[in-house]
Amino acid sequence: MSLRLQTQGKPLPSLTRSLLGRITTTSLESEIRPDHILMADLLPGQNDLRGYAGVLTRESVSPDWAEDLAQFAPAMIHSVSTLEHLQEGDVAAMNPNGSVRTLYRRGSRHNAILVTERCNSFCVMCSQPPKRVDDRRLIAQHLRLVELIDPTTEALGITGGEPTLLKKDLLWLIQRCKELLPTTSLHVLSNGRLFYYGAFARDLAAIGHPDLMIGIPLYSDIDWEHDHVVQAVGAFDQTLVGLQHLGRYGVPVEIRVVIHRDTYKRLPELAEFIYRNLTFASHVALMGLEMMGFAIPNLSDLWIDPVEYAPELVEATSFLAHRGMNVSIYNHQLCVVPREIWSFCKRSISDWKNDYLPECGECTVRERCGGFFSSSLQRGYSSSIRPIVM
Repeated sequence: MSLRLQTQGKPLPSLTRSLLGRITTTSLESEIRPDHILMADLLPGQNDLRGYAGVLTRESVSPDWAEDLAQFAPAMIHSVSTLEHLQEGDVAAMNPNGSVRTLYRRGSRHNAILVTERCNSFCVMCSQPPKRVDDRRLIAQHLRLVELIDPTTEALGITGGEPTLLKKDLLWLIQRCKELLPTTSLHVLSNGRLFYYGAFARDLAAIGHPDLMIGIPLYSDIDWEHDHVVQAVGAFDQTLVGLQHLGRYGVPVEIRVVIHRDTYKRLPELAEFIYRNLTFASHVALMGLEMMGFAIPNLSDLWIDPVEYAPELVEATSFLAHRGMNVSIYNHQLCVVPREIWSFCKRSISDWKNDYLPECGECTVRERCGGFFSSSLQRGYSSSIRPIVM
């Protein structure tokens, strides 16, 4: 079951702009209150409300009481429907419409910042369809979020849309991650096209982030096939040049291949192409399809049972592994993958959208299995799903 990341309540009229804060359920010293959102089922005394970035409560506040409370806690959302999903140290955004959105979960290994919804590609299976919006102003919120994230966080993603459309703002965000989260690995998902401009790759490398990876998709060894998948003429050439520039400047890259009906046939040829032309890649991820976004209307053209492309998956995986390349299989269930390549399968689906079928409860390798996207359980999955008993 997917996890809740948003809740709703009633804002005080004095909450006029979106604000971010770390969730706390305990009274804090006054000097650190401005970084925190106090969360309480019932409101404490008025003096215990002072100085926080915001206040969340289940308690209902009458209009007369609201006017009085605004003097002590102007940023308040009351009558919140549920708070159970928010934990100490999480970071949430309180919005003037009364929505409360979780931006960071302290107890999760799958945190990411959605930095833009714009994109210069239009992939046929995109799980986050691009929007024509000017969201550059949100960079201030992203920078504030980095300030509030627990510095002991193991990993953080930067995603979109296409993050490189932020240009220098993306570089500044990565710089701040280096400064404020020095031990946090950073994984940026990009189509790689803007790294065609070598100066951009050079400037990224100059930041010197100690644990940075740029994940870039490549869908075919043939230019027009890749361009068809991303729906952008010339994208194949731009991506390849971008990858070469990143390699030249020593920026670690991950090649990501989403497998569907348009891409599975040439998996072995693509594997050889990657080995011969992109040997510097730190990682190659062969990924199952997520049935969200544009994949939904295109599902009849894209969906193929993983059992059907098992021969190509085995050949591509084995080819790369035998030549010393770091290769993994993402978003697949073990029962549809030949056992000879189980060791390459990873539990890669973010915890907030990861799920299993009832019959998976009987499976003795469930803890090693990647499971399903929640969206897949709604729209279809392999007919070969079965519990494995060992």
